Amino acid sequence: MHRNVELPTPAIAMPASPCLSAIDQQVRSSLRHRQMRVASAIVEMESRADRLSAMAAAIADALREGHKLLVAGNGGSASESQHVAAELVGRFLRERRPLAAIALTTDSSILTALGNDYSFDDVFARQVEGLGKPGDVLLLYSTSGTSANIVCAARAAHRSGLRVLAVTGDAPSPLANAADLTYRVPATETPLVQELQMIVTHVLCEVVESCVCGEQDGAMS
Repeated sequence: MHRNVELPTPAIAMPASPCLSAIDQQVRSSLRHRQMRVASAIVEMESRADRLSAMAAAIADALREGHKLLVAGNGGSASESQHVAAELVGRFLRERRPLAAIALTTDSSILTALGNDYSFDDVFARQVEGLGKPGDVLLLYSTSGTSANIVCAARAAHRSGLRVLAVTGDAPSPLANAADLTYRVPATETPLVQELQMIVTHVLCEVVESCVCGEQDGAMS
């Protein structure tokens, strides 16, 4: 009989980088810098919690009544849009029924067809018009709040009877003016805005999940 013998995996010696010490110093400095900025920002975010509460309530009410959540954004905000949909259709902290959430950023055929046949400004608006129904909610992420395709999506949503929520950086913007509710994270530098937007995502998902599904099956361990 032949036996399969597992041979030990040889250790791979990593060459010492001449700049490892400088890199390590920079990494630690970056982490300390972020710790201070994020901690300070969260204090300010709590002072603006009423708007975030209203947004969570709007999403929870729509889902509870059988409507759906549409989500969109560009670049890093597109990733955040998909993050929201994944947490709601899947699960965030507790085992429960899936919730109706669709990211408008994932279908490359739709995005490229609309961008090519119409314009890039229409890639989300056209999807909102096709998929959105009165009572649904459109959640839009944008670091600047100035992206034309996001503002067009907000306007299309209003025409279709959707409620529009926006998460942006701290500067005034056309998107904030077009949305029914806007939560402006207290930052204008894109990387920090994105980091704070992820916190907003997790807060929304936690609260919406709890409101819509209650204590169903208990919290995930």
